[in-house]
Amino acid sequence: MASTQVLFATAAITSFRVNGQFLAVAEELARPAGLTAAWWQVLGAVLHTPLPVAGIAREMGITRQSVQRIADLLVDKGLAEYRPNPAHRRAKLVAATEEGSAAVRRINPQHAVMAERLAAELGPEQLERTVQVLTELSAALDAITTHDDT
Repeated sequence: MASTQVLFATAAITSFRVNGQFLAVAEELARPAGLTAAWWQVLGAVLHTPLPVAGIAREMGITRQSVQRIADLLVDKGLAEYRPNPAHRRAKLVAATEEGSAAVRRINPQHAVMAERLAAELGPEQLERTVQVLTELSAALDAITTHDDT
């Protein structure tokens, strides 16, 4: 069996590759709807519930600065809007507009096709197990990298 250090490195490198593959697929799916993968990612985070920029960044695992830049672009294009945040006066909430929601809905048919293709390639059970393992890996990384300030 490989050492834990080799397994850790291999998991990281493989994750980087998978991330790149998912981003390429996302760009392909988003382009016909007039979006980029990054725009889709931010809009997807606020489709059902408006969130502050920092909340989107935490949920998506990206920097607050990049979310702010994208949110500003989405607002300028009418795909999102800023709303007052009752919990924090200065940290406005980002919400998808009807136009932004419609753009994401235009992605759904091809998104479903890609999901079916992946399920056919892996098998539905293996796809489900893969999602479970990735979710567990993400939680484990959160657990070992989150520092208690006490």
